[in-house]
Amino acid sequence: MTLERYFDQSGEPPPATPAATLVIFRRDPAGGAPQLLMVQRAKEMRFAGGAAVFPGGRVDDADRDLARAHGADDEGALDELAARIAAVRETLEETGLVVGLHQQPGLDDARHARALLLERGELAPVLEEMGWTLDLEALVPFARWRPKHREIRVFDTRFYLADLGTGAVELLVDATENTRLFWAGAAEALGMADRGEIKVIFPTRRNLERLALFASYAEALSHVAAYPVRMITPFMELRDGEPWLLIPPDAGYPVDGERLDSAARG
Repeated sequence: MTLERYFDQSGEPPPATPAATLVIFRRDPAGGAPQLLMVQRAKEMRFAGGAAVFPGGRVDDADRDLARAHGADDEGALDELAARIAAVRETLEETGLVVGLHQQPGLDDARHARALLLERGELAPVLEEMGWTLDLEALVPFARWRPKHREIRVFDTRFYLADLGTGAVELLVDATENTRLFWAGAAEALGMADRGEIKVIFPTRRNLERLALFASYAEALSHVAAYPVRMITPFMELRDGEPWLLIPPDAGYPVDGERLDSAARG
């Protein structure tokens, strides 16, 4: 397989599975940089096996049905609302955290809701039984990534930000897909990756570098206002005769790429 084939930039992009990821902030109890919630995926997972990522997953048909019920009246609005709903659902399933609601449920209710979700596989009946309503404006669009390669499963992933505040919560790992949950500052997570303590794939590393710019959630929101979401499609380029995997240099990221041989791609 040639690199040119792997990063073929010609023609129409390959089909991509819609997905959503949630970057959850909490204040560091020690007063340091904001901490982010990360999950370590099971090594057996086909995509990003063994990697540390943010909570999230694919958008299901049921997420789109719930988006329609919340007033999505065109395809663009439907895709956006369905992705936010998927981020809420996947976060509850993978971590036990309830985000994106008008209510602030306690730990017992969160655990009950997670059990219901695992049993029924959809968020709508959980909301109905718990008497909860979605606050999807609490999820702030941060980024959107869609690779154009043709050799690995492709996801069209929307990244959102959410603020947990003090973060005084308990977490529950989803042992079917993930093996570990942990809080870490963005710079701390990058250090862990550099020491080989965790694996991060190319999009996660670039987003951690960007998130490390922020000393608070408010700073993150100001940055988002200055850099509206655009589609990020990595591309290959030769630098001094070596292939690099790159992203556009003007999309708000402090580092725009790395050598291809060091870039983990899932």
